[in-house]
Amino acid sequence: MTRSSMKILPLDPSDQAVVAIPARIGSTRLPRKVLLEINGKPMLHHVIERSQKAELVTKVFVITDNEEVFESVGSTGAKALMSDPECSSGTARIASVIDQLPGGIIINVQADQPVVEPKLIDGIIQKLVNTEADISTPIWQIQTTEQLSDASVVKVVCGHQGEALYFSRSPVPYIRDRKLTEWLDVTEFWGHHGIYGFRRNILKNFDSIPSGRLENLEKLEQLRFLEAGYCIRTFSTSYKHLSVDNPEDLKFINKLVQST
Repeated sequence: MTRSSMKILPLDPSDQAVVAIPARIGSTRLPRKVLLEINGKPMLHHVIERSQKAELVTKVFVITDNEEVFESVGSTGAKALMSDPECSSGTARIASVIDQLPGGIIINVQADQPVVEPKLIDGIIQKLVNTEADISTPIWQIQTTEQLSDASVVKVVCGHQGEALYFSRSPVPYIRDRKLTEWLDVTEFWGHHGIYGFRRNILKNFDSIPSGRLENLEKLEQLRFLEAGYCIRTFSTSYKHLSVDNPEDLKFINKLVQST
């Protein structure tokens, strides 16, 4: 079986999965972005609805430290939980309420990904069911030099079984004696989707996993787990990575949603 042809199998009751969407109101490049409207409803609602369409997800939660976001969840069918405003990351926000979350698998879906693919979420869950990995996450093949050199596109290098070896904002691996514009002709490069699946015990013990040197240098929270020896298993997907980080992204996503 190829990494992109994973078959969806039934879950054991002990492995029931839930989606947790960490949603904060603050954003320097696009203030209040999770509540900005896309085709007539808040961005957050699109993320909730897309997550609810995943076949293997039993419940969707929104984790926030903001009353307005909390109230906006309303009648979406998701459940809102309040977290400590001092949480340093989305994963830390989810970990802070882990005792209020059911399920053996927790999927961290970003609140600024309004067109997240439900099958991608199912793939993350299935990877954890079928392997002994601690964390699962999808990756996509980088197609352009612009993507390769863009620090906002997180790159990943993997081992033979799809285990993540390193994540970086820099182009990795480095290719000697070739111009950057030639690198994609030499080998494949992979980008990270930014969605994670965690086994419950990983989040339960999150506070005991120290913040790592590499995490602090790259500003990538997933490096904390690699530095601590946890296995992050990746799988490739053809689904495009689309998130809203600025006004141009918002306009593009609006047109995309309106056309579908």
